[in-house]
Amino acid sequence: MIDVKGKKITIVGLARSGVGAANLLCKLGALVTVTDKKNIEELEPYLKRLSSDIRLQLGNHPVELFEQSDIIVVSPGVPLNTAPLMAASEKGIKIIGELELAYQIVNSLPLIVSSSDEFGIHKPSFLAVTGTNGKSTTTALLYEILKNSDFNVVVGGNIGNALTEEISNLRFKISDLNYIVAEVSSFQLESIDTFRPKGAAILNITPDHLDRYHTMADYIDAKCRIFMNQSAGDFLILNADDPTTEEIQKIGNRQWAMDNRPEIFYFSRKRGVKGAYCKDGVIYFNLPGLTSDFCLLTSDFKIKGVHNIENAMAASLMALLSGCSIDAVAGALKVFSGLEHRLEFVREIDNVKFINDSKGTNVGAVVKSLESFNEPIVLIAGGRDKDGDFAILRPIIKEKVKALILIGEAKDKIKKAVGDVIKDVFIEDDFKTAIIKAKQVASSGDVVLLSPACASFDMFRDFEDRGRQFKRVVMEL
Repeated sequence: MIDVKGKKITIVGLARSGVGAANLLCKLGALVTVTDKKNIEELEPYLKRLSSDIRLQLGNHPVELFEQSDIIVVSPGVPLNTAPLMAASEKGIKIIGELELAYQIVNSLPLIVSSSDEFGIHKPSFLAVTGTNGKSTTTALLYEILKNSDFNVVVGGNIGNALTEEISNLRFKISDLNYIVAEVSSFQLESIDTFRPKGAAILNITPDHLDRYHTMADYIDAKCRIFMNQSAGDFLILNADDPTTEEIQKIGNRQWAMDNRPEIFYFSRKRGVKGAYCKDGVIYFNLPGLTSDFCLLTSDFKIKGVHNIENAMAASLMALLSGCSIDAVAGALKVFSGLEHRLEFVREIDNVKFINDSKGTNVGAVVKSLESFNEPIVLIAGGRDKDGDFAILRPIIKEKVKALILIGEAKDKIKKAVGDVIKDVFIEDDFKTAIIKAKQVASSGDVVLLSPACASFDMFRDFEDRGRQFKRVVMEL
């Protein structure tokens, strides 16, 4: 698959995935150079984690560096249509992403005979999860279920550490690893080549990152790359309720040969399907070899919200298809409490609940979050616009939201899109002031929800910084 020893490899973009890729390649004997347009001060947290054998080229991307490379590894935030990358591609230089690099390295290791079968070849299987919303929660839950079934498993990608870092830091032999679970974004999927997950899931696709993709069709195409190399013996999980699923299947049908395609399973909150479906608070599974009396009660779940029912179905389905026990699925769901910044309960003050949903960075995520509450909601929204269609929020805001507090660069655009469906709309220039205003507006029994529908970079380092600042202010109220 890939031979890196002695090869000149350039990493474009440092950050988390760049550090992981650079250190692993250096460990494997490659001649590594990292290039990033940012300066030393901006990159200091990442530079401290780099091997001393790695060469740095900061402040710009020299064309000659790219053209002298044997392989170029791009970080997810770097578009492939930048001029230096396009010039290198025209010269036939191999360009891949960190996800593809991790996959090729794992599959380039010497074939190892499994201890359980002296004639069998063992390599870990990749399980990959994508979608606009719910990726991290589903990936983390899948990881917990696999661990509950006593599999050796690592998790990474768009969640936690980069996959290359996880592989580099394995506490046991790669031959003892059963599964590599990856949360993958559309940006990461743009730069795959041979990546072929044994199991893949597309949770949903709603408008997002339209500042990077020219059309919604381009965004869907990027997501669908997750199954472009799948074939017979693999499986794909789709959301039967998502409007884009029909288009996803059309894309798959154009790619797969009739006799060499993955098996497709579905999950649904609305109807019975091949896979998993929810009816009256009970999740049923329609799978070969699984007894019909196995079901899950959503009331037993620690995670709440209709979107988390979908996440639970997707993770459970993927786990069962990967050989997990029924008990492991049920046990994990009873204790899994979700992830930080995803409908995270912060505090209750005077019978008003404060909820941190800073990861709600697009319109679709906010719709799901608002659907999760029966109480009147004081919604804090706004930030850096990703070309979202905020008008989609009109019906749900009219139904669920009693007051809207708007912040950030997109505040005026959001007000123009939805301001006429709600009486109380407040514009605030300061985040702390917005939270204080939300507390003043809220009454006993209400929910104050931070679910911005926007990126965070206008006011914060990232969505995590935004969420932590929200929690800090709430704890000071």
